[in-house]
Amino acid sequence: MHEKSCSYVRSYLETLFRATCEAECTGAGGERMTLDDACVRVCNLCHDSHDSGGKVMFIGNGGSMGIAAHMAVDFSKNGGLRSMALGDSAVLTCLSNDFGYHDVFARQIEWHGNAFDVLMAISSSGESPNILKGVRAAGLKGSRIVTFSGFREDNPLRGMGDVNFYVRTREYGLVELAHQSLLPAMLDVDRGWRPNSQLQAPRPLRRVAHG
Repeated sequence: MHEKSCSYVRSYLETLFRATCEAECTGAGGERMTLDDACVRVCNLCHDSHDSGGKVMFIGNGGSMGIAAHMAVDFSKNGGLRSMALGDSAVLTCLSNDFGYHDVFARQIEWHGNAFDVLMAISSSGESPNILKGVRAAGLKGSRIVTFSGFREDNPLRGMGDVNFYVRTREYGLVELAHQSLLPAMLDVDRGWRPNSQLQAPRPLRRVAHG
């Protein structure tokens, strides 16, 4: 790699840092939230869901599904929160074949979602039809919704969540990497990360008493 190219790599990483730190956060009514307040709000929603017997569901396409699957594991293993990604290949191909790809998440949420759940919807463009239909299905169930999007500032996904994270760039790589940074950051801070401190051990999943 030439020296000039190395300077481009540094510029790319600096741009990514700014895009992530300057992610715009809004509530259900479009009210502005700070990044810290938005992350705290999301963590509280997830803990409330788990304590009520619910779960955190993640959906995304392509690279966003990779983030979804990764974070579903981390939220369960490290965060002690009941979590799952709706990305099983047999289920996705079955539903695509039988109903069309636009319905692959909505159908699963209709089957498995409930009012105690939190849906994490990840879409770089904020315009993927299957993500939007999944969010609508979760809303009909009464689930709480958190969205991660980028590209157009008026993308439809951005206004559909109880908490919305929007990354102001049209470059796929930067949007995906920002989403992939925001999710583990909020989880690790919730687990106790502080500057110059070590993380706690992963939390075991807590059993929830019913009846």
